[in-house]
Amino acid sequence: MHRFRRIITLLACAWSLAAQDEPRKAPDPVQWTLDIEPAAVAPGGKVLAKFKATIEPGWHLYSTTTPPGPNPTKIGLADNPKATLARLFQQKPEKKFDPVQGNEQESYDREAAFLLEVDIAGDAPTGELELAAEARYQACSDKVCLRLKRKSAAAKVKVDPGARAAAPTIPDGFDPAKSATAPPAGKAAASPVVTQTNTEPLGAFLIGAFGWGLAAVITPCVFPMIPMTMSVFLRHEKGAAFHGLVFCLGIIVFFTAIGLAVTAILGPFGANQLGSNPWVNGVIALVFFALGLSMLGAFELTLPSGMLTKMHEASGGGGVTGTLLMGLTFALTSFACVGPFVGTLLAASVQGERFRPLAGMATFATGLALPFFLLSLFPSYMKKLPRSGSWLPRVKTVMGFIILAWMFYYLSNVDRVTHTDLLTRERFLAIWVVLFAMPGLYLLGFLRMEGADRDDHLGAGRVIVGSAFLAFALSLIPGMFGAPLGDLEPYVPAAAAQPGGAAGASASGGLEWMKDDYKGALAKAKQEGKPVFVSFTGYACTNCKWMKRNMLPRPAIASVLKNMVLVELYTDGTDAASLENQKLQESQFHNTAIPQYAILDSDGTVKASLVGLEKDEQKYLAFLNSAR
Repeated sequence: MHRFRRIITLLACAWSLAAQDEPRKAPDPVQWTLDIEPAAVAPGGKVLAKFKATIEPGWHLYSTTTPPGPNPTKIGLADNPKATLARLFQQKPEKKFDPVQGNEQESYDREAAFLLEVDIAGDAPTGELELAAEARYQACSDKVCLRLKRKSAAAKVKVDPGARAAAPTIPDGFDPAKSATAPPAGKAAASPVVTQTNTEPLGAFLIGAFGWGLAAVITPCVFPMIPMTMSVFLRHEKGAAFHGLVFCLGIIVFFTAIGLAVTAILGPFGANQLGSNPWVNGVIALVFFALGLSMLGAFELTLPSGMLTKMHEASGGGGVTGTLLMGLTFALTSFACVGPFVGTLLAASVQGERFRPLAGMATFATGLALPFFLLSLFPSYMKKLPRSGSWLPRVKTVMGFIILAWMFYYLSNVDRVTHTDLLTRERFLAIWVVLFAMPGLYLLGFLRMEGADRDDHLGAGRVIVGSAFLAFALSLIPGMFGAPLGDLEPYVPAAAAQPGGAAGASASGGLEWMKDDYKGALAKAKQEGKPVFVSFTGYACTNCKWMKRNMLPRPAIASVLKNMVLVELYTDGTDAASLENQKLQESQFHNTAIPQYAILDSDGTVKASLVGLEKDEQKYLAFLNSAR
């Protein structure tokens, strides 16, 4: 008896554990039934089929017209030569916040009803006619979504030539729905499930560009020019604001032309290739090296005197043309200081849509020009501006160290694309620790350089900023020993694989990736009976690196990916493999953005796709689960 009780107890524990795992292994919480009215119909008449879903508590399914994100419910009529779906209506869904999707969705709890208005063929034979409605849907709780399911329900209607013909009446509470015949069980959907996100939200990108423009105003090449420039505006007593606007237009034209030139030379994949091209990254690194040394006082960078003389002569002619040319001249002369902002902005913009360089540069120039326009409207505020003093050389010196540190990011791109492996993670971070500690020591008075006199008063602002630089430098040290650096990971080289690790295994997460072998991945998936997870990525794509190092290794994500064949397809190189990957992405997904992730069957049928950076773990899990 004692042994029997132990067995009963063990069975009860097993049942309890199984119940805890119910969201993943639970049977379908949605059951479907079909009713047809009227019960009898004449050939050529109409019937109304009510396709009803009964949903278990705690679960819901989405409407046919739900906003992008989840899988909408698709309702259709099974193929029948004697019946045709004329119209489809859905019960009004409830609009509420969906914690799985992270936004407001249209969904049903407890039950959902769909009305299919069906035309019966005029040559339908007398007798019983079976109609079947089909649904393709996804059931979700507040924490998880089950795999897509396809179900059908059937009912019979009597075809009787003597039946009374009456048009079906659509009751209140139903709206037109999107009709789509659900694919038969066992076959792939006609179109993939796509969750679309931007590489980076355009609004956030433009706000950043505008902020960089405003920050460039306090650089040593721009700030001292404000009084001189405003004195020219104020000569026009009644037209100061107008000439200020024209001057700002000259600045915007200059920088927008740079963005337009970059946009014009980029093909569909030109942005990705430009961002990873070793020659482009090498040139940017050299420019940043020269700018950084110039900021630190090694030498002075100036434009050719002949060019500046001609520009000044042209801008001194007066009138609208002269003011416009003065704005262009100002933009040229200030480029030595704002160049790092421009280079960083262009590097960020070429990893997005093709028009981003143009939009980014126009927004940056607007931020740079805005203070000049506002001062032309309210010249009395000139007196409230801080005077040029020792703080400007300090800004210049600090910028010099930051520019030199950022130079190594572009050098690391060269190192990664050419596979020279000279700039390892440890070396890169050691350099960054030194270069970010130097401005901290400088601002705190421990490092003597231009703008740092021994007798200068050490204000609270300098102490705070200097301490912040030192704290940031110290926070990089754990990364030298393999610790993850979070959002900084895309900008530093990856940690080397551990000795004895499996070939092809990721340095984090234990995920094994194939590289540039799409056909091989499909063959392996067919052999192992697994789906294929495709990552369209790039050598110099920061968002791609963030996802690979911060999202994909997370335990919940990695546990799903380990049951798939993983393949990385690089699209930003110039080799044959990258070109082939570009063609595949553009032809199959009509898209060129990276990162892009897709889940496919072993025959290459796309089950789900997601484009861009996604920092919400639950949303990414929902994407992975949507293809099950």
